[in-house]
Amino acid sequence: MIDQIRRYVPILDWGRRYDRKAFSNDMVAAVIVTIMLIPQSLAYALLAGLPPEAGIYASIVPIILYAVFGTSRALAVGPVAVVSLLTASAIGQVAEQGTAGYAVAALTLAFLSGSFLMLMGVLRLGFLANFLSHPVIAGFITASGILIATSQLKHIFGVSAQGHTFPEMLISLVGHLGEANWITLAIGGSAVGFLFWVRKFLRPTLRRFGVPPTLADILTKAGPVVAVIATTVAVWGLGLADKGVKIVGEVPQSLPPLTLPGLSPKLLSTLLVPAILISIIGFVESVSVAQTLAAKKRQRIDPDQELIGLGAANLGAAFTGGYPVTGGFARSVVNFDAGAETPAAGAFTAVGLTIAAVALTPLVYFLPNATLAATIIVAVLSLIDFDILKRTWAYSRTDFIAVATTVLLTLGLGVEVGVASGVAVSVLLHLYKTSKPHVAEVGLVPGTQHFRNICRHKVETDPTLVTLRVDESLYFVNARFLEDLIQKRVTEGCAIRNVVLMFSAVNEVDYSALESLEAINHRLKDMGVGLHLSEVKGPVMDRLRRSKLLDDLNGEIFLSQYDAWSRLKRSPVLSVVH
Repeated sequence: MIDQIRRYVPILDWGRRYDRKAFSNDMVAAVIVTIMLIPQSLAYALLAGLPPEAGIYASIVPIILYAVFGTSRALAVGPVAVVSLLTASAIGQVAEQGTAGYAVAALTLAFLSGSFLMLMGVLRLGFLANFLSHPVIAGFITASGILIATSQLKHIFGVSAQGHTFPEMLISLVGHLGEANWITLAIGGSAVGFLFWVRKFLRPTLRRFGVPPTLADILTKAGPVVAVIATTVAVWGLGLADKGVKIVGEVPQSLPPLTLPGLSPKLLSTLLVPAILISIIGFVESVSVAQTLAAKKRQRIDPDQELIGLGAANLGAAFTGGYPVTGGFARSVVNFDAGAETPAAGAFTAVGLTIAAVALTPLVYFLPNATLAATIIVAVLSLIDFDILKRTWAYSRTDFIAVATTVLLTLGLGVEVGVASGVAVSVLLHLYKTSKPHVAEVGLVPGTQHFRNICRHKVETDPTLVTLRVDESLYFVNARFLEDLIQKRVTEGCAIRNVVLMFSAVNEVDYSALESLEAINHRLKDMGVGLHLSEVKGPVMDRLRRSKLLDDLNGEIFLSQYDAWSRLKRSPVLSVVH
């Protein structure tokens, strides 16, 4: 019973071993991540179309809940760029930015996402995320990075461009360039340049001057904070808000409020599909990061328990003024590199953000929106990976089609259509590939008991015996393909007396495939040709025994292909080179 509780509440496990060293390491990591998260949380709330405080609220209670229910020692949960973009896209269809309905819709989206993740976790359905292939995810994130960066250019130029797709944003931006505020552009452009310099060159520069590695890392991660302070002071000191520079303005100085999501049937039905997409994409991103970091310390995570941890985090966001969250790549890597030992580092980060929400929000009144936009642009450009197109083109054209389709449709039609289309294309391409499984005719490698493809190796064959190695599980999509292939091969050679299906690579035979095997058996029996099976795996054999195929089989079942060869060869062996 206690073990079962620990399984669903991992803090009861690692909390028993928590010591002073872990506390010290977690505190250092929490300070570094908190410094990074303050401007980032404000920026991602802006990206989601929400008030800046929503980003901080979404980074407090969700982190604490994940620390209780999550299994990753280093994952940092909170708002991330892609989920913020998906949030803006989803709730922009049901409410207008700046209205109470928009904020309620964000809470509802977090509630639905959290509920869906929790349900998947309880039912142990983490495997469903596998339907999103890595190339599709890479293509989606690349396109989302372009969309996010493009959407923030309006804040850099100080114009009011609109649009949800890349062409719409670009056309609107170009149409409003005449209204650009050049002071805003100077602030935003300087912030982008500075943040790029900090990301690429500050750490090596500090190391050359003898700064210790840990301190150099902290100063590098604090780059966005420096940009925030410098531009805020400039706007305040020079009175730039009166010259058209848009600022954050007043941010409530309070703890996360208790909130209730909207539960009207119309709102729930409208946001259900976007919530599912956000949940799956967020889970895939989060688990990928968590598994990568866990492997570096020879730790493990439980994907199904991760669903529960992320679900609890999103439910926490729904009731404390936030919006959908997940494990972020950048902050998790920072958390890991800073020495986080346990999920308690996240809880300490939440304390730091709580202090910021209560005491520091007045300091960001004059923070220009252009600086937050610069923070987002620099963060998301690292997500863009056009090399995935080149790599998939060289390795697999079908994967390239999936990636290219995802990128183009995401840019052209929006994030929801893009990712849904990517999944659909991946599934269709998989079905297409498996509908024509690789079936090799094999022969005996001289002097061995091994059998190889007659088109690739010098092997021994027998004109009366055909051995076909089936390199795919057999199911309804490819069952007829095998029927047609055997029929064609047998009618090509009148000397053929036996056909052996080598099942060493077959892991599954569904009912449609079973019926095809029965049809093949009857046809070959009518032609006076024996049908034999070899190297059938145990689970497949167990299932075949529950059918009539083995009783009606016009041949034998052999433990190994060499046994079949030794028993069935009739004429002199011919050495053939292909």
